[in-house]
Amino acid sequence: MAVERIGSIIKHLAPGSSLNNIQSKNPDDIVITYAARTPLTKAGKGGFKDTSLEYMVYALLEKVRERSGLDPALVEDICLGNVTDAQAAYKVRTAALAAGFPNTAGASSVNRFCSSGLKAIADIAHSISNDSIAVGIAMGAESMSNGRPTEELDEAVLKKNQEAHDAVQPMGWTSENVSKDFGIERVTMDKYAAESFQRAEKAQKAGFFDDEIVPITTQVKDKNGELKQVTLTQDDGIRPGTTAEGLAKIRVAFPQWGPTTTGGNASQVTDGAAAVVLMKRSTAIKLGLPIMAKYVGSTVAGLAPRIMGIGPSIAIPKLLSIYNISLNDIDVVEVNEAFASMAVYCRDKLNLDWSKMNPKGGAIALGHPLGATGARQVVTGLSELRRTKKKLLLTSMCIGTGQGMAGLFVNEQV
Repeated sequence: MAVERIGSIIKHLAPGSSLNNIQSKNPDDIVITYAARTPLTKAGKGGFKDTSLEYMVYALLEKVRERSGLDPALVEDICLGNVTDAQAAYKVRTAALAAGFPNTAGASSVNRFCSSGLKAIADIAHSISNDSIAVGIAMGAESMSNGRPTEELDEAVLKKNQEAHDAVQPMGWTSENVSKDFGIERVTMDKYAAESFQRAEKAQKAGFFDDEIVPITTQVKDKNGELKQVTLTQDDGIRPGTTAEGLAKIRVAFPQWGPTTTGGNASQVTDGAAAVVLMKRSTAIKLGLPIMAKYVGSTVAGLAPRIMGIGPSIAIPKLLSIYNISLNDIDVVEVNEAFASMAVYCRDKLNLDWSKMNPKGGAIALGHPLGATGARQVVTGLSELRRTKKKLLLTSMCIGTGQGMAGLFVNEQV
């Protein structure tokens, strides 16, 4: 027993052992066999502005059924990350049935605000890991064009202490808090935002998004109010030719809270969805399905709600410490650009190599459909790893109530 214990310690201390363990292949690994997303479109005026949440989920699930190579009868559960729709659980269930998944597949929704899509992935992965189910689909979807406002919270609870009150403050207020508390100037934010747009524009023109987006046919009202059928194939929030100088001319969005956040350096209000199919490696091999990636793990960390945007700077180190690796080991880092203020802070605080962070642009340029982004980042990040033939993906996002979440994935299609 003592010899085994010493051997275990030596193995743990051996250089590169943690990284080797993460990249090793074992039958019980949780793997992704298919990943895709819809185009992301401008809420209120883009291609999905007249599309319901349930239709968007149905249309994506239909593509998953058609393209994943998976017998839909094997799917035991579908989890949808969503923020703004109180009926999301009903809608994902009806959408799944309409898309051709049998009634033996359960369905649910989960809401951890901006990380809801990643939370859905984690929940399905953990259910598979503990043998509650064998095969599941994790999704994130948001119709911000049609989402309902949340109800007011009980003032008696909010007045208990300042942080309870802070947890429901508008996100623009928290962005300005980050700018003020950490000395992040608007010129820096505009420069960051311009780079996000430029990266996204370059990636779109080069076709780098093509393998992650599935075309969705829907209907949209024209200026005369008439419904016309359209097939959406690409993101419509990218603004070609964006420069920091141009962004500097945009008026401040929240002058009541501060002078730095604008419609040009904050994430766009957006409609869209993303999905991944998960199972154990042994199951994927048995079914003869291609293994795209391995889900390693995820974590969540809390922080002061008034500066919720810096959540990734808390969650990322926590996740890295769990697996005893560093950012130097990571090839692509997808950090949700809720606001340029928080993206700049997290980049600089973590000393992140900017070339690794959101290499195809982030939510400022692509949009941020709240419940979808956590899953969308996984789909986009894995696509980038395949293109560049690299291995490790780290995803992270801030959460409005003062939390951060991060997830770790290994690309297996090198």
